[in-house]
Amino acid sequence: MILCSACLAGVRCRYDGGSKPLQEIGDLLAEGRLIPVCPEQLGGLPTPRCRMSFRGGGGDAVWRGKAQVVDEEGRDRTEQMKRGAEEALRLARRTGARRAILKEKSPSCGCTLITVDGSLRQGSGVCASLLSREGIVVEGR
Repeated sequence: MILCSACLAGVRCRYDGGSKPLQEIGDLLAEGRLIPVCPEQLGGLPTPRCRMSFRGGGGDAVWRGKAQVVDEEGRDRTEQMKRGAEEALRLARRTGARRAILKEKSPSCGCTLITVDGSLRQGSGVCASLLSREGIVVEGR
């Protein structure tokens, strides 16, 4: 089994209420090999929701208590992001998933981060960081 960002499977769960479906993901879903997850929704955030970005570092820094995830209105969403990542990890463990395909440029999922000042840099999202730390191979799309 493979965990996958639900938006890549066509679920309208992105911050703007949209999705980013990919054909390869649809094929894996049709084969019954995917577990679609939206860590932001699993953490209790609504859809649609404000855009979010990192302050002080990426996903690894969030888990060390050195960074935050804030929305564009300045609200700290770190706890919801961590809770959603923990739920995604729980699903991975329950299903035996050893791989995850996650959406890029997402503060929860992605491997390319968008910081508060709008710049892009390498790092990992809150969920990607936790999953990889727990031995799950994470790929960005």
